Amino acid sequence: MTLRPFRIILVLVTSLIPLALLAILVFLAHYSWPALTFNGWHFLTGHTWSLGNLYADPVKRRGVLVPIGANYGILVFIVGTLLTSAIALIIAVPVSLGVAIFLAEGLRSHRLKAPLSFVVEMLAAVPSVVYGLWGYAVLTPLVAHTLGPGLRAVLGFVPFFSGPIGSGYGLLAASIVLSLMVVPIIAATVRDALARVPSETKEAAYALGATHFEVVRRAMLPAVRGNIIGAGILGLGRALGETMAVLMVSGGALNYFPGNIYSPITTMASFIVSQLDSAMQDPTGMAVRSLAEIALILFIISVITNIIARLLTGASRNASPA
Repeated sequence: MTLRPFRIILVLVTSLIPLALLAILVFLAHYSWPALTFNGWHFLTGHTWSLGNLYADPVKRRGVLVPIGANYGILVFIVGTLLTSAIALIIAVPVSLGVAIFLAEGLRSHRLKAPLSFVVEMLAAVPSVVYGLWGYAVLTPLVAHTLGPGLRAVLGFVPFFSGPIGSGYGLLAASIVLSLMVVPIIAATVRDALARVPSETKEAAYALGATHFEVVRRAMLPAVRGNIIGAGILGLGRALGETMAVLMVSGGALNYFPGNIYSPITTMASFIVSQLDSAMQDPTGMAVRSLAEIALILFIISVITNIIARLLTGASRNASPA
């Protein structure tokens, strides 16, 4: 009987997180409802975002008042979000696997494992604006003068890597910054998974004459395949929602599809921040509500990716190593 109040308190405290997520979802859905009904599916398929004439009298369209010429389409921002996240994962996953394998198996000195692991985990705690400032001051000139020309010289036969490089602000710079922010998440998750691989699995591989590299590649990595997938999806969720760092190096393209990997782009999250001040000048409020609709879509995508990551990671932990 004495445990019952304690259990009730635990249930209430545990319920705060899903209730907070539900409250955010309900708020975004309620606040953006006028935009949802006004924009329809064109919101996802249109590629032109225009606030219209904010100084003329609003006109009634589809039953609501909006500025003359207002149009809200976010396909360009969806493409920018998906491209930056995908390229960031392509860069981050191999690097993260290398870091995780080195920390779990390649580093022989146990005295160095803890501090190096701590350094990797601390990279995830660095504020995103710090990454953005580094990208602005160091990375974008590097892309414009060194990395971009080098990629074009080597891979210029591929259309996506050819064409003008510009000032360095764009898809490539944003993807590199995102990859640096994603690496600690994936590396720490995979390192912990590798450390939990039963010693019997490794000893059996050694008994069959496998080298250290073969043990890692053929025995350990297959055993943590689910963790690697889950960590990658966790990294994807982090990349999808990043705002300030991307905003500082992406170039802020509006109504513009990227022509190559050097093109300026805009992601959904960074667009909300960059356009909020202008949207607040809309006397009808439709622009702000349309930004809330972007936030609703991004919120749903992020929640789904994190749920998938947790399910995959949990399933791999319960499964016996192959």
